[in-house]
Amino acid sequence: MLRHVPVTREADSTTMKLKSTTFTLAACSLSLSGSLFAASLEVDVKDAHGNGVADAAIYLESLTGTLPARPRPAEIEQKSRKFMPLMTVIQTGSEIAFPNNDTVRHHVYSFSPAKPFELKLYSGTPGSPVLFDKPGTVVIGCNIHDRMVAYIQVVNTPYFGKTNDTGRVRITDLPAGKYRLKAWHPQLLLGATMPDLEISIVKQDVAVSIALNPATDSKPH
Repeated sequence: MLRHVPVTREADSTTMKLKSTTFTLAACSLSLSGSLFAASLEVDVKDAHGNGVADAAIYLESLTGTLPARPRPAEIEQKSRKFMPLMTVIQTGSEIAFPNNDTVRHHVYSFSPAKPFELKLYSGTPGSPVLFDKPGTVVIGCNIHDRMVAYIQVVNTPYFGKTNDTGRVRITDLPAGKYRLKAWHPQLLLGATMPDLEISIVKQDVAVSIALNPATDSKPH
C-alpha cells in the first residue's frame, strides 16, 4: 500500500534552491554557447604587387535587416604637424575630438559633403567634439599647413575595422546573416578601385581577400 509522505518546508525550500541553481546554470550555458559560436571575419587587403595595404576601412552592411546603432567616441590628434591616425572609421552618430598637442596652432576643416566643419586656429583641445551624423567619406586638412591630411570613413554599421600594417583586419562578434562587404582607401580618390563582396556569416569564421586595383591609365600611348 502506497503511503503519502508529506513534504516539509525545509525539503520544499531545498528543491526550490536546486531548481534555481539549474536555471542559473542553463542561462550561463546559453550565454557561453552564444559567445563560443560568435563568428568573425578576417579580411586581407593586398595591392597589385601582393603587398599588404594598411589603413583600408573595412565594413559590413546587412542585406537582410537593420543593424544596431553603437556610436563610440574617437580622437584624431595633431602632433608633429600631422594628423594621427591617418585613417579613422566610425559609425554614424559618433563624435570625434581633435586635440592639438603640437607646438604650433592649427586650423582644422573639411569641405566634404558628409561633414563640412571648421575648428578655427587653436591649441589644446576644443570645447566640444565634432558629431558625424551622416555616412560618407570625410577628408580633413589644416588651413595653415597644407600637407596635413587625414581621412574619416563614416559607416552605417557597428561592424567595421581598419587594416594594420600587414593589410589585415578582423571583425568579431558577427551575427549570422547576409552582408555586403565594403572597403575604402585614400587611393580610391585617385582612381583606384576595390570590389564589394556579398558574404554569408554562419556559425564559423570567414576569411576573404580583397585587391586594391590601381587606377587605369586612360591616356593613349
